[in-house]
Amino acid sequence: MSPSSPTFRALRHHNYRLWAGADIVSVTGTWMQVLGVNWLILTLTGSATSVGLSLVMQALPTVLLGMWGGALADRLPSRPVVIVAQLAHAALAATLAVIALTGAESVLPIYGVALAGGVVTALGGPALGRFGAQVVPPADLPNAMALGSILSSAGRILGMSLAGALLPFTGNGGLFVINAASFFVVIAAVAAMRRAEFHPLATAERQAGAVRDGLRYVLRTPWLLVVLALWFVSGSVGRNFQVTMAAMSAGPLDAGAGGYGLLSTVFAVGTVLGGFVAASRPHLTIRLLLVTAFVTGVAQAVSGLMPELWTFAALMLPIAAGAVTVDTTVSARAQLDSPEPMRGRIIAALSIVSAGAGALGGPLLGRLSDTMGPRAALEIGGVACVAATLLAAAALARLSGRTIRQAAGLRPRLENA
Repeated sequence: MSPSSPTFRALRHHNYRLWAGADIVSVTGTWMQVLGVNWLILTLTGSATSVGLSLVMQALPTVLLGMWGGALADRLPSRPVVIVAQLAHAALAATLAVIALTGAESVLPIYGVALAGGVVTALGGPALGRFGAQVVPPADLPNAMALGSILSSAGRILGMSLAGALLPFTGNGGLFVINAASFFVVIAAVAAMRRAEFHPLATAERQAGAVRDGLRYVLRTPWLLVVLALWFVSGSVGRNFQVTMAAMSAGPLDAGAGGYGLLSTVFAVGTVLGGFVAASRPHLTIRLLLVTAFVTGVAQAVSGLMPELWTFAALMLPIAAGAVTVDTTVSARAQLDSPEPMRGRIIAALSIVSAGAGALGGPLLGRLSDTMGPRAALEIGGVACVAATLLAAAALARLSGRTIRQAAGLRPRLENA
């Protein structure tokens, strides 16, 4: 993995290398915790809907508070906010470990920790995004985002694998302790970065109505609204595979916890492939977004028809790759084609859409899985994603040309490359 390769060009920067190393450690710990929490809830309740509700608890604060976090990120220095947020996440992971080690009999304390974690993410997440954009120059930001997807996927694979191996020995509580420790690696990496090599973003002045200004910008930018609407649909009924994979493993595939772990690992491998696809492209374009979203939706609908674990797992690869490519493209275009002083609020808007999609899609897919079966949930979700992509393509075609380029700052190659 040579930094001189165009696919890995962001690694030429010292601060990004530290950020990338810390990221994979933190993501590994996070996914160890995700597996532990999901399986703990499923064990306590036997309900996929309950797993989906935990996603609601994490997502709701971002929907309600995210734009305030974005306004703070545009005004405050990012570095101290990032450190405080990491300390808060570590404390919450430690709390979850205490709950698990003392013997959880109810999901309510777990939901409480998820809700508190959502608040920390809502207020600290936009600053984290702005900080990540400052460790590379703007020209390398899309590549850094794509590499971040690869590292996140690698961390997911490692986290799921380690969780499966350690769970019989440490229990869920041990997984949560490891996750708590991982946040201190991020703090150490931030402290070791070279201040002279940051690429500062323009900041916003302290003023009343900053949240309103951010909302107004999003609502008055037609191409961004269309892209976010497509992302919302794909995120709600097309990206909540934590729920549907668990339901398929426990239900039609009769694969149990081992099957769920295997599917999660295969899905993570697919996200690595998607990250390489995004990182290898010189430009992440609107056309790439639409084509990938359409193909991924079709694959999801077909996955509901798969009769065996191995055939279902095989389709998880392209679905996961497509999901990462879509996410990376949306994030890159939304950030780079918006004003720098608005960056935190744009990141917050992306987080709100993603969180809202999770809040709606998690319980919805869980409910569909419980009532109509997980196969029907996958098929309905896939068809909805295909329809949303076609509608978005039609809307963007209507907005194409000079009007959308002036409104969004898009160059022709972003629409057609």
